[in-house]
Amino acid sequence: MKKLSGISEMALASLFTALLSVCAIITVPAPIPFTLQTFALFLIAGLLPLRSAFPCVLAYIMLGAAGLPVFSGFGAGFGVLLGPTGGYILGFVLFLLVQKLVYRITAKKQLLLSLVTGLIACYICGIAWYLIYSPSETLLSAVAVTLLPFIIPDAVKLFFAMLIIKRIRKIYDK
Repeated sequence: MKKLSGISEMALASLFTALLSVCAIITVPAPIPFTLQTFALFLIAGLLPLRSAFPCVLAYIMLGAAGLPVFSGFGAGFGVLLGPTGGYILGFVLFLLVQKLVYRITAKKQLLLSLVTGLIACYICGIAWYLIYSPSETLLSAVAVTLLPFIIPDAVKLFFAMLIIKRIRKIYDK
């Protein structure tokens, strides 16, 4: 996207923080329900530079930690962050850092590759946190519970996010 002024960039980051908060609350019914959190995260990573995306995600985490019901299922507070799935929320920060690094070092600025790599980093963070939270679990059972049911929904969200990102970039890069 074109370079925005500081105020425009902050406003856009605020809008994306709100989008992330709303998408976290939207639950898609399935055998294992999932939210649209990662969809919003893909849009944030694909459309905002790190200097805007990072504060956006940090603001989301701080709003939830402060008690605003912005986490999935209207969850809020440090209890959610310290709970079994808190590693995925904290992994959003790692997602952005890895995604932006991979995007910058790939020769042709491979957005899809960078988003997938960022998602894998988030998965690793979430699984590691879950294993610390539940020490009696094995790695295999943690993967089966916290990762496998979400791979296909995340792939679908990634597909639609890529369509939107490409369309927005086409419009605003003119």
